[in-house]
Amino acid sequence: MRDKETRRQGDTETGRRSLSPCLCVPTPPCRTLVLGLGNPILSDDGVGIHVVRAVAASFAQHPLGSNVTVAEAAVGGLRLLEVIAGFDRVVIVDAIQTPGGRPGDVYRLRPDDLRASLHTGSTHDLTLPGALALGRGLGMPLPTDEAITVLAVEAEDVLTFAETCTPQVQAAIPRIVRAVMDELQVTDHGQQAADHRPSA
Repeated sequence: MRDKETRRQGDTETGRRSLSPCLCVPTPPCRTLVLGLGNPILSDDGVGIHVVRAVAASFAQHPLGSNVTVAEAAVGGLRLLEVIAGFDRVVIVDAIQTPGGRPGDVYRLRPDDLRASLHTGSTHDLTLPGALALGRGLGMPLPTDEAITVLAVEAEDVLTFAETCTPQVQAAIPRIVRAVMDELQVTDHGQQAADHRPSA
């Protein structure tokens, strides 16, 4: 028989069980970007800008801390990558025009769906999926496709010089703001933007 005094593996000289050091690493907070795309002086083209400005104003009532950034831009393709690089999650608000679309309708999309929005799918630049693939190939610190949400707002007029949107799009802005806040889990009572694709 083995000696009764034989210690179990890991026991200390005092007879107490030793503990392995904790190797847990705290998870860093998720850095989120809320990005409005468009030109605020071209009527509905600026709906993304108007939405994120309203979102920023609402943060006074619903503080989100330092991990959420609100920004505006009028770029697409590769230039957009410079804006979203370094963030873990991105919510983009942009205008879109689709055949038969009703002004003010909102589509909740992922990058692979985005080939027609006015800025993320610019005709004179790479599409968002193409730009993301190229950026990742170059080693840029970009969020995954699953971490990028695009709230695309059906626009009526994107050519007229105006600092306000057309009536139907303007009326949809509070609903889109609530959709953004829902994406950020700030409220649980706002109306979620429809999770569907625009018709081809």
